Amino acid sequence: MVLTDAERKERKRESDRKYREKNRDKLLGKKKKYREENKEELKEYKREYNKTPAGKKANTIRYWKHRGLIHDNYSELYDKYIGTTCCEVCKKVFPDSYDRCMDHDHETGLFRQVLCRGCNSFDYWKTK
Repeated sequence: MVLTDAERKERKRESDRKYREKNRDKLLGKKKKYREENKEELKEYKREYNKTPAGKKANTIRYWKHRGLIHDNYSELYDKYIGTTCCEVCKKVFPDSYDRCMDHDHETGLFRQVLCRGCNSFDYWKTK
């Protein structure tokens, strides 16, 4: 029987999964030992990664989730957030990224709009 590449990959994936399940403690011990032996290098790598666009994106999305913002596609939402240059309510241009806010419903967590600090603190939604 000849296997296709997809079948071969699937078998390999399944075999790896079983190995990881069977040797979980051993693998965790190796990871822990590696982290302890390479603490400074890993810290420097993380510091450098956080300066990259991908690192900034990951940190921003993690912050949104921590604050309770819920969305189906955070990557798409991040692109919208970065691409928005003015408030979606008052149309004021953002002088810098500090003035750009992700407005969301605090009860449901769902995203509403990208607002300026003034409109976000005014609580635009309570007037509707």
